[in-house]
Amino acid sequence: MIEILLIEDDLDLAELLKYALAKSDISVSIATNPLEGLKILNEKSTFDALVLDLGLPDMDGLEVCKNVRQSYASLPIIISSARTETLDKIKGFELGADDYISKPYEPIELVFRLRAILRRGIQVSNEAKTFLVDKQRRIIIKNKEKIALTKAEFDIFIYLYEKEGIVIPREDILINLGQSKFQSGLKSIDVAIGRLRQKIGDDPKNPRFIHSVRGIGYKFINA
Repeated sequence: MIEILLIEDDLDLAELLKYALAKSDISVSIATNPLEGLKILNEKSTFDALVLDLGLPDMDGLEVCKNVRQSYASLPIIISSARTETLDKIKGFELGADDYISKPYEPIELVFRLRAILRRGIQVSNEAKTFLVDKQRRIIIKNKEKIALTKAEFDIFIYLYEKEGIVIPREDILINLGQSKFQSGLKSIDVAIGRLRQKIGDDPKNPRFIHSVRGIGYKFINA
């Protein structure tokens, strides 16, 4: 399911969109003011997209767009606004918005715009693969569920994922991810791999995804 944050001070409109988008398997969290929206985003940074009104209380939507883009560089932002001036649209794009939809609009248009933006981000080469990866937004999906990883765990996963089927020495993982992340050396790579296996549901005694190659390192299979 797609999860979005909607920052919209018109609660009736927000509830209408939430109801309509649910029919398209899109879950909507609503914030009616920008400070509340930023707080929700900071507490849950795994939203697939932000839909943002411009005419907000306390803080202009363009300022919110700027703040969100600075903190969440790859989060898709769709501005949803009754402002039709070209300068507002240009400013929105300059501040990091990915799309601009003018009110009033049919909810189905928003659905298609969301799907178009997200389709560009998810990298899928084979539907039979277990894991789908959006590297830009640092999202890993398994069986339609997002997997929460630390930054170090995500970096290891991506490094193995991009070299699927190749045996990767521990030394290469250490060098390519930055030794400062693993002060205790190669042993800490094994510890991190153990945590990663647990989070992705891989049995260390009979691994399906991350295979140990004795004396060398690891090999990833997106089976």
